[in-house]
Amino acid sequence: MDQINHTGLISGMNDISQLEAAVKSAQKMVGSATMQLDPEALEHAENAINDAKEIMNRTTETGVDQLFISKQKKLLEQCEHQLSEAKQ
Repeated sequence: MDQINHTGLISGMNDISQLEAAVKSAQKMVGSATMQLDPEALEHAENAINDAKEIMNRTTETGVDQLFISKQKKLLEQCEHQLSEAKQ
């Protein structure tokens, strides 16, 4: 089982499942933060994006997973763009 670095929790999810959950979480946090425009919420959203990127970087790519990982990367790039626009 994988240990989640920043919380010390143990997860039974594989890397692909963790990545999918992290990206969905980042999307929700970015959406909420950009609506609130609260500096703390924006910071938490940025942290969520970075957490998802960390999981993506350690995810082992196989031929089957490459398309999925590419899609998740694109979703994170959209999150980053949205967050960047909100900070301006």
